[in-house]
Amino acid sequence: MPNPDTCSDSEWAAYVHYRNGAPGLKKEWWYHTPSGTWFIAERNTMTDKVNRTYLLGQEEAK
Repeated sequence: MPNPDTCSDSEWAAYVHYRNGAPGLKKEWWYHTPSGTWFIAERNTMTDKVNRTYLLGQEEAK
């Protein structure tokens, strides 16, 4: 990921809009509105199956 404070606008736009969107397992930030909690979901974008969720700092917990 380019540093958003030092990269050019075109470099940042390329990172945001032209990243690899190949199907497979992705880590995504999700937001739970009722509790105001941000968490990470590991989701297979081909099957839409969520494999697991966890809070930041709990990546190793299974």
